[in-house]
Amino acid sequence: MEQRKTRTANVLLVEDDPGDQELVCRALRKGMIGINLSIVSDGVAALEFMRHEGEYSPETAPTPDLVILDLNMPKVDGRQVLERMRADERLKRIPVVVLTTSKHEQDVVTSYNLGCNSFITKPVDPIKFVEAIAELGHYWFKLVTLPVEATV
Repeated sequence: MEQRKTRTANVLLVEDDPGDQELVCRALRKGMIGINLSIVSDGVAALEFMRHEGEYSPETAPTPDLVILDLNMPKVDGRQVLERMRADERLKRIPVVVLTTSKHEQDVVTSYNLGCNSFITKPVDPIKFVEAIAELGHYWFKLVTLPVEATV
């Protein structure tokens, strides 16, 4: 059986709330070895980061193995980011986890219709929030097999 090389997983967090950024950062890094976490605060920056446009280059913006995406953000919202990712040949295979405060069924349905891989409603309690993110990290980086290159 061939062994896959262990490498640093690149995670892009697209979140405009600094408190939620900190909680996700803390939860993913807690017990997770080998995660390179990048954070952007809006959808425009997220798309530029993934496409290596504007201030982002391949050296400063590694292609994400996973995107954690908030829905409600300034400039370009999470739904639009997801729609544009799935329409872009370079980005369409990158797994996307929607992480939002929304509990609206329409947001769930729309997110899955646009191609998200998971939808998680942010727990209000900070301890439960950290636990949910830690489980998310365990699932995506310990159980799931991701391609070596998520893009083409």
